[in-house]
Amino acid sequence: MTVQMSGSRADVLRATRKLLAVALLTVTCGGCMFSARQEEPLTTASVPNDYRLRHPIVVRESERSFDVFVGTRRGSLTALQRSEIAAFVRSWREEGTGGFIIDLPSGTSNAHAAKIALREVRSILTRSGVPARAIEVRPFRSDDPTRMATLRLNYPRMAAQAGPCGLWPDDLGPTADQKHSKNRPYWNLGCSTQHNLAAMVANPQDLAQPRSEGPVYSMRRTTALESYRQAKDPGTVYNNASKGNISDVGK
Repeated sequence: MTVQMSGSRADVLRATRKLLAVALLTVTCGGCMFSARQEEPLTTASVPNDYRLRHPIVVRESERSFDVFVGTRRGSLTALQRSEIAAFVRSWREEGTGGFIIDLPSGTSNAHAAKIALREVRSILTRSGVPARAIEVRPFRSDDPTRMATLRLNYPRMAAQAGPCGLWPDDLGPTADQKHSKNRPYWNLGCSTQHNLAAMVANPQDLAQPRSEGPVYSMRRTTALESYRQAKDPGTVYNNASKGNISDVGK
């Protein structure tokens, strides 16, 4: 009887030890799985809801170019080309952040004519106020000698850019992915709007910081104060007599 009791106790102890080992192993594996899940990136909420965060407008320095077409047997510039180069210099005064770089073709059929036109281009630049030390000539060789390369004027400026657009990292159709049940905007939404806004803004620095207050319109202020002094309405009166009338064009 005593031997049987000791044997049963030994079996109970062995079974208890096995249960404890299984329970400890389960807890350990569960902790490992939990820690592994915590370290995984949360890709579901990785795409921002705001299109301005997905496609931000960045202000960076870029290059603005102007091509001067020079014929093979003509080295001088036309009157239209002279006026266009002068207008290009006016734009440089407003937005340029550096000097001019002129790309001079070499080894092409119009290389000699372009070299003659370069003298006139440099003369127009210096007469328009561009310092001579701010003009750099950069020769380049074309792969096709029979091709007429243009004389290109370049200057750096600050420009606003956004995009690129047309990226589709995920399918828009219904899939088994959990992201499609979150009702979140797709990646390309709002990219074209940001891209067009960056291209249309006149001064890219306005997207980063406000301008200082400009001078007041003194003529309008004097008129308004004089109307107040005379106890009159300072508002502007518009003639709307013909407002809403149908045009007679085509009758």
